[in-house]
Amino acid sequence: MSFNVDETVKQFTDFLKTEAKTETVIGQSFQLGEFTCVPVIKFGMGIGYGGGEGHGAKEGKGNGEGTGGGAAGGMGLEPMGFLATRNDQISFIPTSQNKGLSAVFEKVPDMLGKMMQMKKDKEPAVN
Repeated sequence: MSFNVDETVKQFTDFLKTEAKTETVIGQSFQLGEFTCVPVIKFGMGIGYGGGEGHGAKEGKGNGEGTGGGAAGGMGLEPMGFLATRNDQISFIPTSQNKGLSAVFEKVPDMLGKMMQMKKDKEPAVN
């Protein structure tokens, strides 16, 4: 079996050109009232390949000769959100809620406000 790395990589990149597009993951841009919404994706890929070759017989290793090769590729696509434009304004609307530390930091102002109000409510009224 013959393995041509150049041809395999070309076929893989041709596939990515046709499939790894925002349109194939979440669709085309669209109008929503006064807004134009453009889908945004996150894309990642990896390609790896290797080969080997052998020659003369070695004790405990067989009679000699041999070739070998292999290749692998993978990609990941994830919808992230939409860019929404209206006149000269642009906004990003995420498709998922914030998670982790960034979500905590977004809630800090509200939590501080509530704590201040609770403290104020506990103070004795001044006449």
